Amino acid sequence: MNNHPLKVLILGGAGFIGRHAALALQARGHAVVIASRDPSRAGRRLPVELFLCERREAHLDWLTAPSAWNGLLRGIDCVVNAVGILRERGFETFERVHIRGPRALAEACARRSIRLVHVSALGLTDNSRNRFLRSKLLGERVIAGTRADYSIVRPSLLEGAGGFGAEWLRRVARWPLHPLPMDARGRVAALDVRDLAEAIAALCQQRNRPELREVELGGGVRRTLAEHLEALRAATGNRPALRLPVPAPLAWLGAQVCDLLHLTPVSASQLELLRRDNLPRPNLLPALIGRAPTPVGREPFAAEPSYAQRAKAA
Repeated sequence: MNNHPLKVLILGGAGFIGRHAALALQARGHAVVIASRDPSRAGRRLPVELFLCERREAHLDWLTAPSAWNGLLRGIDCVVNAVGILRERGFETFERVHIRGPRALAEACARRSIRLVHVSALGLTDNSRNRFLRSKLLGERVIAGTRADYSIVRPSLLEGAGGFGAEWLRRVARWPLHPLPMDARGRVAALDVRDLAEAIAALCQQRNRPELREVELGGGVRRTLAEHLEALRAATGNRPALRLPVPAPLAWLGAQVCDLLHLTPVSASQLELLRRDNLPRPNLLPALIGRAPTPVGREPFAAEPSYAQRAKAA
């Protein structure tokens, strides 16, 4: 374990995960460099504690060769890659952002003996039909194929202030009626983003630990999407909402439309993940942060009959 102050480059440092990781690293006494597509605008999204951090411009869709990273990695001890795209736009393709860019980064880090912490996702499988999920899995594999000193971090569903997806779920939780895909029966271990940030900061200090090459993280409670929404709703003091089951084909069609129009965080990839359990095995979070996970939401009041049950009874 490296207890000396580090200089850590955070790719996607102005994003949801990146901001919290930067704060956790700064709290441990490390110097943080915020890398984003537009450093001049990044300050609008950074908390005041990070406003004076050095900023550098980085486009993973451009940085697809190891030599392209020379300037960005100058003086850096560790890199946190928290960049990801849910949908493609122009040159920002899954191939360039999730595969070619991370492979070049890992090779560049290997040449300079720089530690790499790469944020991926839980639930990636070879039989996935979704291009986003396949690209994330291939991104993991190209990193593993290099000589870099790396950790691949796979968090479960994230909860916390400032995350677009997390804020959207909080908004849905406040609705009196929860539309739920009928095949969304998989369980998640929703994770507070601040816990993820602490784990990332701890991993930055670890070097040459083969047992930490693949790190799966989650919260302390396993819930389905319906139960997660109820837990978020109960945290605001509201009674459980009515549930409206949405037929699987209709939910899939809605996700395809959202992907096509770049609307909301509802996507075909997320719908696929919700069909099966998406849990860390094992959950290394307590070992990394030295405590139990932060509770997400609260257990709801006694459940009420669903909308469909009430309609049938009527």
